[in-house]
Formats: sequence, C-alpha cells, structure tokens
Amino acid sequence: MKKIFSHKLRVRYEETDRMGVVYYGNYLIWLEIARTEMFREIGMPYTQLEKRGMYLMVVGCEIKYRSPVTYDDLIEIRTELSGLKNTSIGFSYEIFLDNTLVARASTAHAFTDTLRRPLKIPEDVRKVLSGLV
Repeated sequence: MKKIFSHKLRVRYEETDRMGVVYYGNYLIWLEIARTEMFREIGMPYTQLEKRGMYLMVVGCEIKYRSPVTYDDLIEIRTELSGLKNTSIGFSYEIFLDNTLVARASTAHAFTDTLRRPLKIPEDVRKVLSGLV
C-alpha cells in the first residue's frame, strides 16, 4: 500500500516575485523540503545516508502549475514514492492550498557514491523504501 507523506509550510514574502506570486523556482526547494522530511519520517534522514557515502542526485524533474500561490498562504505538499529501481528512485508530489490542487510534480534521483558514480541501493535501504511503493 502506497504511503503519502504530508508537509505544510507557509509562503514567505521572499519567495514571491514582483507580481506577488510565488516564483516558479521556489517549488523545487519546496519539493526538496518535503522529500527530506519524508526521509526523516521513515527514520532515514539524508544526513544518515550521506554518512554512509550515499547521495541522491536529481536527474529529472517536472512541475505542472495549476493555480498561483501567494505570500502567507499555507500550503500542503503531499509526497509519495513513485518508483524504485536498482540505482534510482522516483517521487511524485501534489501541492495543495485550502484543499485545492495548485501544482503536481515529479522528481527522479540516482543513488550515487561520493564520486557521483551510480550506486546500487543497499538492501537495508531498499527494504524500507520498498514498503512505501
């Protein structure tokens, strides 16, 4: 059974552009925050992975914007694991404002070692992650 992780955050003034709308690039930061919190929630914070010499390099990203988000809005980012392969992982995201979908996104990541070479996902990590797909 797929597990969906939820993270809420409030839009800061600095994240908006001159039109008062969140600048599109900030969505990527929000996705990283939500993904990082998901890993923390499953007991596998990024810092722990990095101490083991593992990194999650972004190799793909797509965002579809549906409605604008503005300063002081409280948004909810729902994150789920969308794919798990030998050396890579995928995530899908939905961003909501007051239960209205404002954006959909996906990211793809390669597990790499400290030299940025592809790394087979260790069995203990795979076991935890496979329970989320």
